[in-house]
Amino acid sequence: MCYGSERLPSKDDIVEIRPVQNENTVVVENLRDRLAETEARLERARAREAELSRRLEEMKKFVLVMEILETYLRRRYREQQDHLVQLYSSPSSVSVPSK
Repeated sequence: MCYGSERLPSKDDIVEIRPVQNENTVVVENLRDRLAETEARLERARAREAELSRRLEEMKKFVLVMEILETYLRRRYREQQDHLVQLYSSPSSVSVPSK
């Protein structure tokens, strides 16, 4: 029986395959580690984004409350000014002591 051009792999051929497989395994493991690192960083970034969004919403509410207070205080201040103007402009409010 003649096998022609087909031959069984030699010991040297088998030895050369193993280091390539080991290199591939190392590369794959390295890529998996980098992927896991990237996913962890992404998760931390998402958590930070959620925290910043929550804080932004709190700040917006705070600013809204402060604007409401400012509007109220301005109105009260004008009302007090108007009240004082009425008090000082009415003739009955001015009393001149007689001697």
